Amino acid sequence: MASAAKSFTSLLLISSLSLAPWFCATEAKSTAPVVQDLSWTFYQSSCPKVESIIRKQLEKVFKKEIGHAAGLLRLHFHDCFVQGCDGSVLLDGSASGPREQDAPPNLTLRAKAFEIIDDLRERIHKECGRVVSCSDILAIAARDSVYLSGGPDYDVPLGRRDGLNFATQNATLQNLPPPFANADTILSSLATKSFDPTDVVALSGGHTIGISHCSSFTDRLYPAQDPTMDKTFANNLKCICPASDTNSTTVLDIRSPDNFDNKYYVDLMNRQGLFTSDQDLYTNKKTRGIVTSFATNQSFFFEKFEVAMIKMSQLSVLTGNQGEIRASCSVRNSG
Repeated sequence: MASAAKSFTSLLLISSLSLAPWFCATEAKSTAPVVQDLSWTFYQSSCPKVESIIRKQLEKVFKKEIGHAAGLLRLHFHDCFVQGCDGSVLLDGSASGPREQDAPPNLTLRAKAFEIIDDLRERIHKECGRVVSCSDILAIAARDSVYLSGGPDYDVPLGRRDGLNFATQNATLQNLPPPFANADTILSSLATKSFDPTDVVALSGGHTIGISHCSSFTDRLYPAQDPTMDKTFANNLKCICPASDTNSTTVLDIRSPDNFDNKYYVDLMNRQGLFTSDQDLYTNKKTRGIVTSFATNQSFFFEKFEVAMIKMSQLSVLTGNQGEIRASCSVRNSG
């Protein structure tokens, strides 16, 4: 009898979730707090075409290779979580030390993603002069990567300035949870940046697009298979990665690898999450219900993803007279 009541309660939960309203961009704008000196209309006078320039160019880029959308989204994540959204991950190294890109978590960032940002920098500079920061370009490009691959469209507060220094390797390692981290570790790490469990699970949904190298998950296959992994899924991965040091890649979301949707959460419910950091979101009691909610209601996931992304895009931003507006995204301005 208790079991039947529990099932009925679950059914009611799923039914009510399906009635959640679509969360449009204007709602996200009105509910997301904006850091002082950032604005929804920052470039309205100085570079009114900046967002259309980026979107039109990315439409062309993704038409040739949609995989670049995941590369740009990941680049934005890796920039913001380390030292804030200041474009520091774009900087080349110098005599003072190796660049952020050389830290282990960043070694698999796509080279093409950096090239795309540099190209957008040139196009915008040609149209408006040096008024738009590289960190703002990256934030807009990440949003368009989500939208152009099937995800929600939302407004991004703008006005970031570019950082003058790249982060150390230790800072990079400390602020980017590895793929073998469990849910408790990730929740604790992101709580220091004011993200709650819903934010964490929503941001993890970025793994609905993109690929991964075998080295990021073969610890779940060898020497012993992770018992939380679906057996058929594991066997297929062993074909792609026959040894722990295989250099092959596979998709993060086996159901719709090029579409930004909620299938990543369906994967988790079927024990087909690629990383420990993915699958443990469903295993862990603190986040399991959130995963289920997102898996059963895509618009609810989109709603929470928008809010979490806007929050993430404002982490420790530089504004006003802080930092600079780089002429080249990979190099500090001379002087």
